[in-house]
Amino acid sequence: MEEPVWNEWRRPGPTAGQRRRDIGIAVIVLLCAVEVTVLVNSMGAYVFQNPPGLLAQVLWMLVLSVPLVVRRRYPLAVMLVVSALFIAAQVNRAGDTLVPSAILFLAIYTVGAWEQNRRFARWSRIGVITAMFLWLGFSLVRALLGPKGDFEDAAGPMDPVLASVLYGLEFNIFFFLLAYVVGEMAWSGARRRAQLEFQAEELRRSQEQNTRGAIAAERMRIARDLHDVVAHHVSVMGIQAGAARRVLDSDPALARDALQTVEQTARTAISELRGLLGVLRADAEPDLKAAPGLDDLPELFESARAAGLEVSHGVYGDAREVPSGVALSAYRVVQEALTNVVKHADAQHVDVRMRFLESALELEITDDGRGRSTSTSSGFGLVGMRERLAVHGGSLEVGPRREAGFLVRASLPTLLEEKA
Repeated sequence: MEEPVWNEWRRPGPTAGQRRRDIGIAVIVLLCAVEVTVLVNSMGAYVFQNPPGLLAQVLWMLVLSVPLVVRRRYPLAVMLVVSALFIAAQVNRAGDTLVPSAILFLAIYTVGAWEQNRRFARWSRIGVITAMFLWLGFSLVRALLGPKGDFEDAAGPMDPVLASVLYGLEFNIFFFLLAYVVGEMAWSGARRRAQLEFQAEELRRSQEQNTRGAIAAERMRIARDLHDVVAHHVSVMGIQAGAARRVLDSDPALARDALQTVEQTARTAISELRGLLGVLRADAEPDLKAAPGLDDLPELFESARAAGLEVSHGVYGDAREVPSGVALSAYRVVQEALTNVVKHADAQHVDVRMRFLESALELEITDDGRGRSTSTSSGFGLVGMRERLAVHGGSLEVGPRREAGFLVRASLPTLLEEKA
């Protein structure tokens, strides 16, 4: 999913619940306006002299409140209508300006918070605020040219008329600036929430992708293990079974030994397959220490010898414990290499050398056969070797030897996991 250009982001329209809340807000504002109008008339505390009757004032409150029903659906139109009605109500000397001012504030705020076209939102609010200040200036000039007000209780250092003008200007500057800024903050907050929701969705998708990748990698690892187990043990069993069949009549004792090897190899294969099935059933990560390692290599050599190969094994350097994952990969590489020799090389002798270098474990398996490997068949064995080594940052070298036979040389770094 492509990330939106957030500077060009447009806020989605109001939900059904928000539209219902707008109706409720409009009703509450109307009730408050009617109550304040009744209170003002009851006290006689009119803002303008000679106001119209109470019913006319209530009707003005009604027409000012009704547009709020659709304020989030049509914010620009509502602000323009409310602004015009606000000035018209003052021209007709409505008895109260408190609630109409609150309605105008709400209309200006809504344009800042909900208008899709941000250019219209900015300049329409500036235009309305400018018009309101022009109307305020006209009202102040008209008041100054008319009869002076009664300032009997005036006691401050400033001229009461000048103080009244400055008070009106400062109050309206604060009023309109607050409506503008709060609307911008609401729009920015909505955009920020949209960004967080987008990032959360991206994170969820990334986690799902990582999970799928981990599952695929685990399946591939298990497939490699299955290939190693089945290919090696079944190859040995097949060779021993064929040998037993050929000597069954002429040498029953040798046939019995071959069948015992088949039995033992089958049990080993079943044990390893059960271990793999346990990994599939387990909820936690598999315990690599329980998997085959370097200490289990002699069993592989015995299986190869049982298949008729001469196996020599040498360890060079200072033997030390290596990470369990590296030990498992080394075991599988040797297992795959010996399986290839048994199945494809027609070899008589195989030499397995293990070198403990300063920061790596090197394995070298050579034979005296015809120089063939799985590279001439399915190729899955060599691919599995490379993938195993790549997990640890290792390398693999395979190919026919110059004199005779085939070479498999693997290098596994042994310090990477320890540092991690």
